[in-house]
Amino acid sequence: MAADGSPAAASPVNPAPAPGGGLRLAARTALISLLVFLGLALAGFGVLLAAGWYLARDAAGPAAPAVHDPKALQAEIRQFEKKIEKARPKGLHLVVDTGRNRLTVRDGGRVVREVVVSCGSGGVLEDPKGGRTWVFDTPRGERQVKSKAKHPTWIKPDWAFIEEGEEIPKKYDDRVEEGVLGDYALGIGNGYFLHGTLYTRLLGRNVTHGCVRIGDADLEYLYKNVPLGTKVYLF
Repeated sequence: MAADGSPAAASPVNPAPAPGGGLRLAARTALISLLVFLGLALAGFGVLLAAGWYLARDAAGPAAPAVHDPKALQAEIRQFEKKIEKARPKGLHLVVDTGRNRLTVRDGGRVVREVVVSCGSGGVLEDPKGGRTWVFDTPRGERQVKSKAKHPTWIKPDWAFIEEGEEIPKKYDDRVEEGVLGDYALGIGNGYFLHGTLYTRLLGRNVTHGCVRIGDADLEYLYKNVPLGTKVYLF
């Protein structure tokens, strides 16, 4: 009671917190913060994925249109097959694989004979005096048999003397050399020949100055069975 005897006014009193209430509040706060962080992280990851896909799409170019008509696709395949068949060599022709050192005689799509040969070494020779350079590669592309010779004679070019460390001769007769090209030679233009070799042990290796060297029996077969004008495909 008050000093004058009147009842005292009630003063507000804060109720005591329930046991463990503060801990639950802190846990809820932490959980909400964690969920917000995860949400932001997932959103950022999604943005990165979208950006990566967009950049990859631009780098790769426009996507190929989807094929919805199998019949149209089959018709297109048939057109390509006709073009390939039209481009395929017809009749007798020679194919020279300069990497594998193989010459194949073909009649259309049929293999008639396969021959082990030697093709260009790819070596480089420089003229120390004149500044000229020779690269000893077998030519690539389409050619044809332009000449055929029995017991051919080699007319040594300048590089042959330079390679051997000799002076280049002034007389034509000093360039003539017999017996080094084998019994036969088939010319395919620009000074390149299919010819024999004294070094049969090196067949199958890239060791020549550009011509295609062939063993005796196979060379004789080519001379007798491959006519002038026959296409020669080298790759």
